[in-house]
Amino acid sequence: MDEQTTILLAHGGGGRLMDELLRRVILPKLSQPPQPLLDAAYVETGAGPVCFTTDSFVVRPLFFPGGDIGKLAVCGTVNDLAVAGARPQVLSLALILEEGFALAQLEKILESAAQTARQAGVRIVTGDTKVVEKGAADGLFINTAGIGLPLENVSLGFEQIAAGDRILINGTIGDHGMTVLSKRGDIPFEGDLESDCACLNGLIEQLTAACGRQIKFMRDPTRGGIAAVLNEIAVGAAVNIEIEEAALPVRPAVRSAADMLGLDVLHIANEGKVIAIVSQAAAQTALEVSRSHPLGRQAALIGRVCAAGGTPLVELCTRIGGRRIVPMPYGRDLPRIC
Repeated sequence: MDEQTTILLAHGGGGRLMDELLRRVILPKLSQPPQPLLDAAYVETGAGPVCFTTDSFVVRPLFFPGGDIGKLAVCGTVNDLAVAGARPQVLSLALILEEGFALAQLEKILESAAQTARQAGVRIVTGDTKVVEKGAADGLFINTAGIGLPLENVSLGFEQIAAGDRILINGTIGDHGMTVLSKRGDIPFEGDLESDCACLNGLIEQLTAACGRQIKFMRDPTRGGIAAVLNEIAVGAAVNIEIEEAALPVRPAVRSAADMLGLDVLHIANEGKVIAIVSQAAAQTALEVSRSHPLGRQAALIGRVCAAGGTPLVELCTRIGGRRIVPMPYGRDLPRIC
């Protein structure tokens, strides 16, 4: 990792440094042979395959417009199962509490997590609680794990992706990251910023029921934003990806805030978005189905998959007719975003 001998905050940013940490340090020790870098894994059991995932949440601040760490923890784990083609069933929820944390805040966060789980149709069935000394946990950290069952007529994977496929996103990008950043720094941006934090399993089941195996791959673009996800897809499927700047759905308040801070909206985290690779034949159906769901009203087809002529890459076709490469984020822009 460029001769790094210690962990940097940027290693948790979802970009190139995190990818190197996983591939060079973590996976060689824990995964034999190394497995693909996906957010959930299918495990064979005597009763058939189940999908399993785990996640930890260290967002700062704990409360933000549109959500809080409790809602975020449930949505994040539900979404990791859903984009893997699974129907979420049960979750665990473990708390790491800092000494001195207010019980009233804890109750509010737990109520939010429980309400979000009920709305998503999943149960929180087990968990754990630990308390650490004051100053050791920044208030509260949460770990969740989830189990889901495979959806019918769904087959997802990098190997399914082919030139000509279209790229669908269910709505505006950058909402979560810019909202959290604005509250963290108490920055008075013009316009209302609100996190897109939401459980996507209902939308994804509707989408896969309509399009089946024409949905080739799905991923939720959290840390590192859509730039990280599209670069992972390009490398994993050995393809090039082209996206259209004019087609990207971005709220004016988010674009203005990102421009003010010199941030690329393609790199900013989302918590209620799914990127789906869809066959050309099913692209319009997928778009219409997404727009018929409350979480997909602003869905858009933002680009296409192309054959790779060499090293796989992601390119942005600009509004003025130019092209620029969209690199994998380095990882230091927005830490502690989820």
